[in-house]
Amino acid sequence: MLRLTHGDTVYELLLTNSRDQTSACPSAERNDPANLVSSNPLLYDELILCILRYALITAGILSALYCTLLGLLTTSRFQAHVVYLHAIQMTWGKDLDVPEVFGFLHNQVTPFEIESASGKALYAWHVLPVELYRQHEQKLRTQPTGLSPNITSQLAFQLLRDDPDALLVIHFHGAGGTVGSGYRCPNYRALSAGRPDKLHVLTFDYRGFGRSAGIPTESGLIVDALSVVEWAMNVARIPPARILIYSQSMGTAVNMAVAERFALQEPPVVFAGHILTAPFVDVITLVSTYSVAGTIPILGPIAKVPVLFNYLRRYIYDKWSTKDRIASYIKANEVNRRKYCITLIHAEDDYDIPWTHTPQLFWHAISATRPTGIGFEELELLKSKARIDNGPAGSVVEWKTECGIIREEILKYGLHDVIMGNPIISLAVMRIFNP
Repeated sequence: MLRLTHGDTVYELLLTNSRDQTSACPSAERNDPANLVSSNPLLYDELILCILRYALITAGILSALYCTLLGLLTTSRFQAHVVYLHAIQMTWGKDLDVPEVFGFLHNQVTPFEIESASGKALYAWHVLPVELYRQHEQKLRTQPTGLSPNITSQLAFQLLRDDPDALLVIHFHGAGGTVGSGYRCPNYRALSAGRPDKLHVLTFDYRGFGRSAGIPTESGLIVDALSVVEWAMNVARIPPARILIYSQSMGTAVNMAVAERFALQEPPVVFAGHILTAPFVDVITLVSTYSVAGTIPILGPIAKVPVLFNYLRRYIYDKWSTKDRIASYIKANEVNRRKYCITLIHAEDDYDIPWTHTPQLFWHAISATRPTGIGFEELELLKSKARIDNGPAGSVVEWKTECGIIREEILKYGLHDVIMGNPIISLAVMRIFNP
């Protein structure tokens, strides 16, 4: 029963169980609905106004919430939580000091800490390749478990440091979670699958992530990553030629920042290669295209209003301009005549970071190899002639110069995270270490 008033008359709408039967009646007597419509058109006007009123209220509430979100995004602390998602660990209830709960063999992983140049301790894992583990299984079982207070005393570390043929993949993970979250553990296995007797993996949590203390910032994460790479070269004594830096999502921006920093120093340092999975051009471009679960845009509506978007972009604190850093890295290596290798991998069904970011990055990379650069459309034409079509597996374009190899792999499937554990990653590592 629904009661409506019009003037001094009170109507009651009675919905019966009879098929298509609705009766409306004044409180004094019931009338046929058709007669009520014809004799009281203002009643339906009020219904429409009522619906519109509630629709406007709902729209107003949603607009107010969206404006509040935009306001919060202009503050550094809230913005950091949105960009880095470091408060979302995704390993609650699991002890990172017991890697076996993540599917590893007993003592295959050694948890330890690396001191950052900032003085903070960074939580890290050293993951042994499975064949090397098999060869030393008996001794490894007798090693101390849990967080190692002295990594250099561990057999696993010595197997890395003392082997002149050992290869090391340094892993820079994406936003949110810890070293043990999501598809990262399958990713470590995929990284070492090509050389299960030689390929070690070193992964760590940036400041503010997991058990690494601090608040994440662009400059802070770069310092942390540089410290880990320095540890690998100076403590583990692995030369740059035997180090590959792998990264996914946000980690790809860290990867190129580190690559650029070492390439520009004197003397330059260039690593065996860099793999960027699901990279993005820069944060400004990312926020204009990012949608929650691929459906709810964050700043997409604002990006359509250039004046407003240009105003808000001034409040983006951490820019993470990978397009500029990848170009700077390549230019430095071309000038210094240093060998380099970069692989960009992206899945078309990635709903977190649109795959279209990768062709843009590839363009900036290729343009940096030419003194006068190259236009995007011109490059796309050249790519169409050089592209290898792998059908449902996607496509590949490889660009070679006298000094470097730049490879773009666009997959049909793989999402944002699943791709990390796929054979395409193992193959990318093998290509770099065995060109």
